[in-house]
Amino acid sequence: MTAPPPDDCLARNDWICGDYLRTRQQILLDAVAQHLQLTLSSVALGLVIAVPLALLARRRRWTAGPVLGITTVIYTIPSLAMFSLLLPVYGLSATLVVVGLALYSLTLLVRNILAGLDGVPAEATEAARGMGYGPMRQLLTVELPLAVPAAMAGLRIATVSAVALTTVGAIVGYGGLGNLIYAGMNSFFKAQVLTASVLCVLIAVALDLLLLGAERLLTPWRRTHRRTRVRGVRRRATAATEEPAAAVGRRA
Repeated sequence: MTAPPPDDCLARNDWICGDYLRTRQQILLDAVAQHLQLTLSSVALGLVIAVPLALLARRRRWTAGPVLGITTVIYTIPSLAMFSLLLPVYGLSATLVVVGLALYSLTLLVRNILAGLDGVPAEATEAARGMGYGPMRQLLTVELPLAVPAAMAGLRIATVSAVALTTVGAIVGYGGLGNLIYAGMNSFFKAQVLTASVLCVLIAVALDLLLLGAERLLTPWRRTHRRTRVRGVRRRATAATEEPAAAVGRRA
């Protein structure tokens, strides 16, 4: 006779196990905290580097090709090779992961920030100059705000990508939830692998929604423009339906 299956889902090694969540709660919280710290630090560092590069590429157009080319080449380097190249400089540390992920984010951030700046209407910059705005004031109060939608699109993609790539940091011991995923895969601990993977997805979705909300707060004129456009469409639709009715009335 075969023995009945154990009542403990941990003993059965189920994929979904509430006992795992209860008994490993602090481990999960620590992993989530490390994952968020690595992700946000890397994206922030990437943004600090990307903004001056995008401004340089726009101000000195001959530098746009080299800047975009170098950041694209960096993005094509496999993550294991990237960490190996940075290892002599930063050693086995969280800084190694942060710098590596920041370098990966540059191609997305620089391209989108530059696209946003190039998309600023010429009449907006001419009006700013006509009002006596200097180059710095024009950049901070006119060009960068108008470039926010394109820049935020790149920032959202870079952030979601960083959430995924942070797991690779487990190879140096700093991977946040990636540490749990790799350990669970090595021991075939199903509940740990699934729980850590789901938490990664939830973090990516939450950060993306937060950035989307931030974009809407930073671009209130887009909501006004959208509402105006919707009202215009409704008025045209109402007029289109009233005209045939009026014509029928005249014929009657």
